[in-house]
Amino acid sequence: MSTSEMMELQRTIGHLRHCVGSLRSRYGDAAQVRRLANDIDRLDIDAKELEEYPPREVPATSGERIQVPDTPYSDELFRGVDDEGLGGLHEAR
Repeated sequence: MSTSEMMELQRTIGHLRHCVGSLRSRYGDAAQVRRLANDIDRLDIDAKELEEYPPREVPATSGERIQVPDTPYSDELFRGVDDEGLGGLHEAR
């Protein structure tokens, strides 16, 4: 991760922390606000770990495309199967 990406991440976490602080002043110590503050603390911890111990970068994929034909599939392919989410069809097609 580049330095500019890390700076942007830290800036965004700081902005989130400010927003949650505003929520805390409005709603007090509500459970939802505490959870949000905990989430931001976790984001901050993870960002610092990422900066200190960056994982190995994943090489870019070749972007190979697989051509899918526009022609309809054969009905034989679907013989004897149910249409999931539609309650299933139990009759001959």
